[in-house]
Amino acid sequence: MISAHAQMTETSTNGNLPLTSGRLLARNVIWNLLGTMGPLLAAVPAVPLLIRAMGTDRFGVVTLAWVVVGYFSLFDFGFGRALTKLVAEKLGAGRAEDVPCLFWTSLVLMLLFGSLGAVVMAVLSPWMVHSVLRIPASIQLETLRAFYLLAASLPIVITTTALRGFLEAHQRFGLSNAVRMPLGAFTFVGPLLVLPFSSSLVPVVGVLVVARLVACFVLWGLCLRIHAGLTDVIAIRWTLASSLFHFGGWMTVSNVVSPLMVYLDRFFIGAVASISAVAYYATPWEAITKLLFAPSAIVGVLFPAFSSGFAQDKTRTRLLFIRGVKYTFIAIFPFLLIVIVFAREALTLWVGADFARHSAVVLQWLAVGVFFNGISQVPFALVQGVGRPDITGKLHLLELPAYAVSLWLLVHSRGVEGAAMAWTGRVAIDALILFGFSYRILRTEPQILRGFLMPLGSAVLLLTLGGVPMGVYTKISFTVLTLFVFGVIAWFALLDPSERLYARSKIWAW
Repeated sequence: MISAHAQMTETSTNGNLPLTSGRLLARNVIWNLLGTMGPLLAAVPAVPLLIRAMGTDRFGVVTLAWVVVGYFSLFDFGFGRALTKLVAEKLGAGRAEDVPCLFWTSLVLMLLFGSLGAVVMAVLSPWMVHSVLRIPASIQLETLRAFYLLAASLPIVITTTALRGFLEAHQRFGLSNAVRMPLGAFTFVGPLLVLPFSSSLVPVVGVLVVARLVACFVLWGLCLRIHAGLTDVIAIRWTLASSLFHFGGWMTVSNVVSPLMVYLDRFFIGAVASISAVAYYATPWEAITKLLFAPSAIVGVLFPAFSSGFAQDKTRTRLLFIRGVKYTFIAIFPFLLIVIVFAREALTLWVGADFARHSAVVLQWLAVGVFFNGISQVPFALVQGVGRPDITGKLHLLELPAYAVSLWLLVHSRGVEGAAMAWTGRVAIDALILFGFSYRILRTEPQILRGFLMPLGSAVLLLTLGGVPMGVYTKISFTVLTLFVFGVIAWFALLDPSERLYARSKIWAW
C-alpha cells in the first residue's frame, strides 16, 4: 500500500509497530481482494440461473433472507468490532498476554447475545412473513420455515464474525479469506446444487446454514492455531465486559441503525409495490455493491492498523488514511463509470431485456451511491479505529428519520428508482460528514482536504454525465476519453513521486 521509501522509513521509526508494516498491509489488501472476488465471480453466473429456476418471487424472498440475517447480526452488540480493535491495541502495545481473557470473554458474551437474537427473530418471523412483506400465499409457509432456519443460525453467524475479527486483529487476512472465499461463493452456488432436487426455500436456506456452521468450526481452529496462548488461559473476566461495552455500545447503535438504512429500501418497496419489485431493485444493488470489494479490502486492513498505530504514531496514521482514500478512489472510479455508461446493455446481457428495462436507471443511481459509499469507508474505519464509535452512532441516529421520510416519498413517487435516489443521497451526505470528522481527528492541513475535493467533485460530475442517454459509439468514445484523462490525472496529480517510482518498479518487475 505504501512506497518503498515509506516502507524503509517505517522500519527505522516504527519498529515497534509491525502490524502497520507497509509490506504486510499491502499483502493483506491483496488477500481481501481475492476473498471478495471469489463470491463475485460466483454470483455473476449464478444469479440469473437462480432467478430462472426459483422464479422472481422466491428469489426476492432469498434476497430478503440475506437482509434479515445481516440485520439481526446486530445482536453481537458491537462486540465483534470491539474485539478486533481491543486485540489490535493489545498487540500493538506488546501486551499479548492480555488477549486470551479478552477472547474468551467476548466469545461467551456473543454466543449469549446470538441466542437472544435467534429467539427475537423466531418470534418476529410470522409477523414479517404474513403482515409486513407482500409474499404470495403459495410460498408463505416455506418462507416462514426458512426464516426459522435463519433464526437458528444467528449464534453461528455472530460467532463467525468474531472469529474472523480475531484473525484480522493479528493481520492474518490470508487465513481469514481462505475461509471467507469459499463460504461467500457457496452463498450463490449452494442453492444451485439444491434446485435440481427441490425449489423450496427450506432446503435452499438449510444448505447455507450448514455451510456457515462448517466455516465457524474452521475459523475456531485457526484462531487457536495463530494464538497458542488461548488454550493456556481459558478464563472469562466480567471486568473486561466494561471495555467491550464502552466501545460496543455506540457500535450497537451503528449496528442497529446502519443495516436498517441499508436495507430499509427493500422493505419499503415490498410494502408499497410488490415482492417482484424488490427483485428489480435488489439484483442491481447486489451486483453494484460487489464493486465495494476494493474499498472493503483496503479498510478491512486499515481498521486494525488504525487501532494499533494511532496512539503511537499519528503521522503514520495520517499517511495511511490519505493513501487509503487515494487508492480507493483510483480503484473504483473506472469500474463505476463503465457500469453507469453501459448499464442497460450489461443488464440485458446478464438478466434479460425485460429486467434491464426496470433496473437500468436504478443501477446508474446506485453506482453513484457506491462511489460515495466506497470512499467514505476509509474515514468510517478511522473514526471507529481510533476509538470514536460515538461519532458514527450519533450520525446514524440523525440520518435515520430524514432518510426514512425521503425514502417513503421517493418510493411512492418514483418506485424502485426513487429508492435508489434516496440511498445515493444519504450516502453522499454521510461521506462528507465523515471526512470532516476525520480531518479534525488527524489535524490534517486544509490544503490536503481541498486537494481531495476537486478530483472527487470532478469524478461525480463525470459519473453523472455517463448516465445521459447516448448512442453506443458515443458511449464508447466518452468512456475511452474519460478513462484516459482519469489515468493521466491519477498518475501525475494523485500519486506522489515516491508512489510513481514504486509503481514503475512493480510494472517493470512484471
